[in-house]
Amino acid sequence: MNRYLFTSESVTEGHPDKICDRISDTILDKAIEEDPNSKMAVEATIKDNFILIYGEANTKANLNYVEIAKEVLKDIGYPDEFSVLVKISKQSNEIENAVERNQICAGDQGIMFGYATNETEEYMPSAILFANRLSKRLAEVRKQGEIIGILPDGKTQVTVEYLDGALKRVDTIIIACQHVANIDKKYLEKEMIDKVIKKVIPSHMIDSDTKILINTSGSFVKGGPFADSGTTGRKIVCDTYGGAAAIGGGALSSKDPTKVDRTGAYYARYVCKNVVSHGYADKCLLQVSYAIGQEKPISIFLDTFGTNKVSYEEILKYINENFSFQVENMIKELNLLRPIYAQVSCYGHFGRDDLNLPWEKIKN
Repeated sequence: MNRYLFTSESVTEGHPDKICDRISDTILDKAIEEDPNSKMAVEATIKDNFILIYGEANTKANLNYVEIAKEVLKDIGYPDEFSVLVKISKQSNEIENAVERNQICAGDQGIMFGYATNETEEYMPSAILFANRLSKRLAEVRKQGEIIGILPDGKTQVTVEYLDGALKRVDTIIIACQHVANIDKKYLEKEMIDKVIKKVIPSHMIDSDTKILINTSGSFVKGGPFADSGTTGRKIVCDTYGGAAAIGGGALSSKDPTKVDRTGAYYARYVCKNVVSHGYADKCLLQVSYAIGQEKPISIFLDTFGTNKVSYEEILKYINENFSFQVENMIKELNLLRPIYAQVSCYGHFGRDDLNLPWEKIKN
């Protein structure tokens, strides 16, 4: 028997990097809401009570970057007064001319990956699915007042055990949750187990040997941007498949749909999920690559890790007959020119059954 462990981590929306992802994608949403043809690549960096918002924007939208950032921070749970510096220029004419041709073309070169596995109902690897849900639950119990004394910053980590390739059990659960000073540790541990872990991890996945580790540093009072710096796009493993599959060369957050780092990754996930859901394979990985100014991909690579039920030729035939990686088609088919991005800036861009995401749909 082949027994092995695999681990993925996630972070809460109060983590400094995720604050920046949320700011960037909220800016994108507000731009697209007013001007669907906005070309955006606006990022953020945060440290202490200082935020730098910077990048490129070609949009007709009237955006108050300072107020957007402050509203995001208050919604997450940071009531502090923040100073915001904005440094934004127009997108390069060379990039704009490459994108806007007879058809919409790729706004950059790069590689993107999609992945799906049938080990969970969401077609996601279990470790990252559980880790993201634990992080999301941490925010819920804090905002709803179910656990008193916890603060916005936090991390989760889940280790699962496989036996002969099949998910067997959860081996270890780690939660690091920011809290007020002098909180009772036993109270915090009990609340985390009862109101977070047991609400997320299926009971049959936890046994007497499962290790649960809560705030192993002993204390986590200072957190968020006051304990660490943050920048847009630094949590792409949390955003995607938790390390269980390859990731592309660029981040997802902040980028408008002409940026194939984002759209190519979404569409590749869409195709992989459909390949697996239709029974062609138990696992599916797709790599696509693009060149700036080109409307079609340079290459497409398929891997089923030996789990395919039919030949690769038959799977590729299904993909070619039902999907098109042409940039304009991906944007239209997934209806991406609308404000749907801030909602996926934390807790994962994939496997989100709590959201009606177009790249998670299954074709008949």
